[in-house]
Amino acid sequence: MPAPSFIHNKHLLWRAGFGVETAWFDRLHTTDTSELLEELLHEEDFSAIGYHTSEKETINSMDYASPSEKKKEMQKIYRQQNEELNLNFLDKMVNSREQLREKMAFFWHGHFASRVQNPEFNGQLLNVIRKNALGNFKDLLYEVSRSPAMLNFLNNQQNKKDHPNENFAREVMELFTMGRGSYTEKDIREAARAFTGWSYDKDGRFAEKKRTHDEGEKTFMGKTGHFDGTDVLDIILGQKATARFITAKIYRFFVNENADGPTVDVLSEKFYASGYDIKSLMRDIFSAPWFYDRKNIGTRIKSPIELMAGIMRALPMDIGKPENLIVYQKLLGQMLFHPPNVAGWPGGKSWIDSSTLMLRLQIPQIWSGLRPLDYQPKDDDDLTMGLKTRSADPLGKGFKNPGITIDWGQLEKIFAGKNIADYLLQSSTLPDMNSVKNFSDGSVKMNIINLMCTPEYQLM
Repeated sequence: MPAPSFIHNKHLLWRAGFGVETAWFDRLHTTDTSELLEELLHEEDFSAIGYHTSEKETINSMDYASPSEKKKEMQKIYRQQNEELNLNFLDKMVNSREQLREKMAFFWHGHFASRVQNPEFNGQLLNVIRKNALGNFKDLLYEVSRSPAMLNFLNNQQNKKDHPNENFAREVMELFTMGRGSYTEKDIREAARAFTGWSYDKDGRFAEKKRTHDEGEKTFMGKTGHFDGTDVLDIILGQKATARFITAKIYRFFVNENADGPTVDVLSEKFYASGYDIKSLMRDIFSAPWFYDRKNIGTRIKSPIELMAGIMRALPMDIGKPENLIVYQKLLGQMLFHPPNVAGWPGGKSWIDSSTLMLRLQIPQIWSGLRPLDYQPKDDDDLTMGLKTRSADPLGKGFKNPGITIDWGQLEKIFAGKNIADYLLQSSTLPDMNSVKNFSDGSVKMNIINLMCTPEYQLM
């Protein structure tokens, strides 16, 4: 039986990051969990994620093209830029030393869910989330609420005096801060009036348009004044319901889907008293003895992104066609920058159905070149991200594998004489090892692939 520190380190690396990277397997035994936590909490100088595909040269060269042709070309370029953002964010999850920053950014990416076509807006919002991921929730909320992506997605550019649009105000309260039951319909109407005029200019910068702002008196959450959007956010942040709602959601994501009420109460009181210090809250969670209780280990279903990133971290690999990884995001039901709606991805058991489970279990074999990809994305919306335009057979020969080459020799050395299941699996219930061995030739390569193909590997 592995030592507690070994089990705790694995648990921490999965919940506060995207699993154990190849170089960490040997350190699992020798590193104190408190030391590992400090490494995860450490932040380096912030570096933004962007894209290199440029539309200027292409569009400038189309002087004689029709408007419809230019529009079609712009849509293609937007797809390419959004793909780059997607893959660059995934690359950070896999390779960044700041695992907790990127895991928190992944959490906020689902919490502040938006879906817009403009890649510049998507990049702005992503970097706001990443920069503030472990900072102060007040700053994060202010910046997200002023981002063109969110203002566009929730229609606040249509929110004007005499014709208020309540969508933005409603979602800020229901999904981003207090949760249902903490406000009234009148509060939504009054908040919408306060947010009138919040928009952005042609360069994608936040703009308060005075001529469309309702300067009249509003009564919101029991307070009366000539409020604007910032005043409304300040009042929301003054509600303890906001601290509890955010704490409970973080608990369900990082600890257990069944939130422990008294524990959440204690954590949220400290979170509120700290002035919404996110890093302090995460330190309280990851340093608590209850975080390492058996009931919290290996009990959460990995999201598709967590599953993919975890495999990519565990297996030293070179990816020849990273753009094909977007096909797998689509097939598994979690494409970055494309949440199903403003509530984000539901998570939990919703990740598993008859088709996604089979693909999840087969990915290690597909990526190892042992079997083809026999699935097609649903032809229901624009989530194919233009893949059809690249080939008459988008999941044909070029899409069966992302061109992955795995360094099995390195893994042979790392796992020589070790029980591989101890390193790869989190679940307290181990698979039938006889079945695993029956499908293996005894090599480290086949043992790893077969273990990653078990239902137990789907848990973290």
